[in-house]
Amino acid sequence: MVVGQPYKMFFIKSFFNKLYYKKYSKKSYSLSNVDLVLDRLFKDINQGVYIDVGCNHPIKYNNTYLLHEKGWRGINVDGDKSSIKLFNLFREKDYNVNCVLSDKEEIKEFYFYHERSAINTLSKELVNSRTTKPTKIVKIKSKTLNQILKSSPFNISKINLLSIDVENHEYEVLKNFNFSEYKIDVIVAECIDLSQKKLEIHNQSLNFVMNSNIYKLLVSNDYKLINWIQSDLIFVRNDFEV
Repeated sequence: MVVGQPYKMFFIKSFFNKLYYKKYSKKSYSLSNVDLVLDRLFKDINQGVYIDVGCNHPIKYNNTYLLHEKGWRGINVDGDKSSIKLFNLFREKDYNVNCVLSDKEEIKEFYFYHERSAINTLSKELVNSRTTKPTKIVKIKSKTLNQILKSSPFNISKINLLSIDVENHEYEVLKNFNFSEYKIDVIVAECIDLSQKKLEIHNQSLNFVMNSNIYKLLVSNDYKLINWIQSDLIFVRNDFEV
């Protein structure tokens, strides 16, 4: 009995460690834990609505999957057909759209690296700054975020969250958005400094962020920056109550 006591205590401690870990920890699916911030902001909303532009993958590195598990539903948009096929498989109750978004409807050049690539983009400027080049350039007709919302099942819904990660084309997506009609509570937008050789945290500059077009646009439309995680900026409406 004495010899077995340390082993007994070990298993008891292991059991309680797992129990408390499960109770007090939360899994993140985002690349940089943005979804944990969002989960905290929306802790009292169990059935909200999100829009994920540049959604890429329904689970991996996704900013809305944690909320989806909670009961949220919404709109997912990506220029890659293979990504949307996965969303139709794993998020069949969402409205999943294969297209690219910009400030107006027109033919665009879509720089395509490979299927389900997180770096496919409409930004020629970003492509020119990279050492890795796309495998092909696809001609594709862009739509606007307003058009996507109007044609979706959520066209009259309250939109709680908009997450945009479209590789240096975020400003164009929001440029002509109807902020007065769709008073979205929280907007997450990627902001990339192309002068950086490496997108590392210690290289980032608050001065660059505050002088960026995306920051100025959102502040002018009644939003404030409340958090900044790597290259993701988190804005909330000034009248949003947690």
